[in-house]
Amino acid sequence: MTVEPRESAPPTKVRSRWRIALGVAIIAVGVVVAVIVGAVAVGLVALVVDTPALFLGAGLVVVVALCFLMSWWGFRLTGARRTKVGAAVLSAAVGVAIAAVAASTILSPFPAQPDAAAPSAVRYWDLPTGSRIVYVHAPAAELPTPKPPVIFVHGGPGTPGEGIPVGGDELAAKGFDVYAYDQVGAGRSTRFDDVTEYTVQRQVDDLDAIRRELGAEQLILVGRSWGGSLTAQYIAAHPDRVAKAVFVAPGAIWPTAFPDGVGEPWREMDPARQARYDELMGNPRILTQSLLMGVNPDAAHAFVPDAEADAWMHEVALTGRDGASCSREVTTPPHNNLQGFYVNQMTTADFDSIPDPRPALTQAQVPVLVMAAQCDFLHWPVSREYRDTFPNSTLVDVQGAGHGVSTDQPEVYTGLLETFLSDQPLPLPAYTSMDPPPGRWTS
Repeated sequence: MTVEPRESAPPTKVRSRWRIALGVAIIAVGVVVAVIVGAVAVGLVALVVDTPALFLGAGLVVVVALCFLMSWWGFRLTGARRTKVGAAVLSAAVGVAIAAVAASTILSPFPAQPDAAAPSAVRYWDLPTGSRIVYVHAPAAELPTPKPPVIFVHGGPGTPGEGIPVGGDELAAKGFDVYAYDQVGAGRSTRFDDVTEYTVQRQVDDLDAIRRELGAEQLILVGRSWGGSLTAQYIAAHPDRVAKAVFVAPGAIWPTAFPDGVGEPWREMDPARQARYDELMGNPRILTQSLLMGVNPDAAHAFVPDAEADAWMHEVALTGRDGASCSREVTTPPHNNLQGFYVNQMTTADFDSIPDPRPALTQAQVPVLVMAAQCDFLHWPVSREYRDTFPNSTLVDVQGAGHGVSTDQPEVYTGLLETFLSDQPLPLPAYTSMDPPPGRWTS
C-alpha cells in the first residue's frame, strides 16, 4: 500500500503563526516592562519632586505610554486591524487596573490615632534652635542649697513618655528641679516639614538650648535607651555642662561599633503579636514609603504624613512592648503621647554616620551611673561599654528588670537615682566583670 506524503503548511502560513506568537509575546512582555519602567520613573521623579501626585502620576504616564508603544508593535506583528485602537484600549485598561490596585493598597492611608487632649501639666519651650519643645516639670522642694536640674531624656529616637517619669517626684522632694521633655519630632513637640533636619546634632543643640532656657550652668541627665546615647553625645560635645549622668539600659554609644546590631524587642513574640507585626511590616503603603525613604525622605514624608506614620510606628511599638519586661507581659496601659516616625528614621540614619565620640568620652570626668538590666533585649556589651568608656563610672546589675527598668523594678530604680544623685552609698554593688552578670538574658 502506498502512503501519500502529508502536505506541509505553506511557508507564508508558518511565518504568519510565528508573527502572531511573537506579537503576543511582545504585548505580554511589554506590559511587564512598562510596569517596571513606570516604577523606576516614580523613583527618578521622586528624587527631584516631593509631590506625590507628580511622581506617582509620572510613573502612571510612563506605564501607559510604554504599554501603548509595545502593544502597538505587537498588534502590528500579529496582522491585526486597527492596531492603534487595540493598543490604546489595552494600555488604558492597564492604567486603570494599576490605578485601582494602587487605590486599594499603596494609596490607602494607615488609620491615624484619634487626637488626645494634652495633660494640663504640659508646658512649652520655644527654643532659639527653632524647636518648640513640650515638657513637664516637678518643682524642687525648697532647700537652702540649689542643685542642678534633672532632665529625663527619653528613648527611641522618637519614643516619648507621658508625665513625670518614675522617680521624678522623689527627686523633686529631695530638692531637684525635675524636667521631662519630648524631643523634637516626637510626642507633642515640633514636627519638621523637612525631615532631613532630624539629626543627632539637632538633638544635642536642643538639649543645650534647654539648659540655657533654665539658666543652669550644668545639668543632671537621666537617659534611657536612645536617651542614653543622646546623653553620651551631649557629654562628648559639652563635658563641662553635665554634673552627673545616669544611663538606664542605654543604647549604643556609637552604633558603628556593633555591626551585627545591638538587639531588638521583637525577637520573641506570641503568635498573635507576631501576626500583627508581620501585617504591619507587610503593609504595601509602608513598603512604598520605605522605598521612597531611600530615594528622597521628603517625598516619603509627603506620601505618608506624620500623623499616619506616627500611628503606624505606635502600633509596631505595641507589638514589641512585652519584650521590654522580664515577665514578657507589660500590664500598664500604653499612653497617648505618640512616637515620631520620621525623627526615628532620620536620626537613626544620621547616628550611623557620625564620628566616634568615645575618644572624647574617655576624657570626661562626669560621674556616671549605668543601670544594666537582667532581661534587657540590648546585648550586654552595649551597657558594659559605658562603664568601660567613662573613667568615673559605676555599673550596677538590676535583677528582675528588662529594658523598662523603672517599670519592672520601680523601687530599686528610684533608690538608685536618689542615692547616686545625693552622693550616698548605692543600694546595689558595683558590677566590675567583663562577663555578663549571672542570669543575663542577652550576652
